[in-house]
Amino acid sequence: MPAFLRKNEAPAAPAPAPETVTRTARPRAARDPFRLRALPHDDIFFYCKRIDNSRLVREADPQARGACWSAIGAACLLLVLLTSAFAPTAMTTLAGYKLEALHSEERRLLEERRVLDLQEAELLSPARLDQLAHENNLVTPSSGQVIHLDKPEGEVAMVK
Repeated sequence: MPAFLRKNEAPAAPAPAPETVTRTARPRAARDPFRLRALPHDDIFFYCKRIDNSRLVREADPQARGACWSAIGAACLLLVLLTSAFAPTAMTTLAGYKLEALHSEERRLLEERRVLDLQEAELLSPARLDQLAHENNLVTPSSGQVIHLDKPEGEVAMVK
């Protein structure tokens, strides 16, 4: 029977030699009722032994270097494949954002042009021009006050 199963049993006394057997039995020691029984593997002790590996030198594995470069190459190839697969989708999305920004800018510029056309029409209205002429004491010129500068080409219209 293994030792850890026999631990909980009371130790057996060695058999006395036949010539020393006496009729008087020795009294057994009374067992303490509050003492805990032993746990399995209670007699196992662990010691920490210091190991010095400073003199050991690791040898290079020639196959590990090739495996490392193979893994790097496979990762690069996978990266190129994924990039080429997702690049068109990403570019299409970016082009859509740019197109929407251009449409927004076009709407803004058209609205700005409409506002400027309205302001120009207000500023050049005949009623407003008549009001400005009256405020600045401007009158319609008489026929003798107007000089037309229509001359044939090459001639100078006015000389100092």
